[in-house]
Amino acid sequence: MYEAAELGKTAANHVPLSPVSILKRTARVHPEKPAVIHGSIRRTWLDTEERCKKLASALLKRGIGKGDTVSVLAPNIPELLECHFAIPMIGAVLNANNTRLDASTIAYILDHSEARVLLVDTELSGLAAEALQLAETAPLVIDIDDPEGPSG
Repeated sequence: MYEAAELGKTAANHVPLSPVSILKRTARVHPEKPAVIHGSIRRTWLDTEERCKKLASALLKRGIGKGDTVSVLAPNIPELLECHFAIPMIGAVLNANNTRLDASTIAYILDHSEARVLLVDTELSGLAAEALQLAETAPLVIDIDDPEGPSG
């Protein structure tokens, strides 16, 4: 119905989208617009892009790259959003885990995904520790400290 032979795919009318391309474009077009509001934390799209680049760089420095799985156990906080951009930025696979899962299920997911890294909100460190004891894999654990979380 909408197939127009005269309108072929060109750079002017067809751009493949990915989380990374969306972030780059939004940071370029709307650098000072708010991207994140979380309690007292306010970040622009430019701030968010910079934080994502820093996380991507830190993961690369730890040997994480294309095809590696990076698991995240965190509630809906700004750092989780950053993971959704930073991890694909280096070609790694994002494995976002539901915070309501039990330790044995998280352990299974860590093993099945062959996670090399687990980023975990410190509020969930007990659950993560229990899951890691049950898991066969031993990913690098990186804490996420949410200053707006219950423990502040």
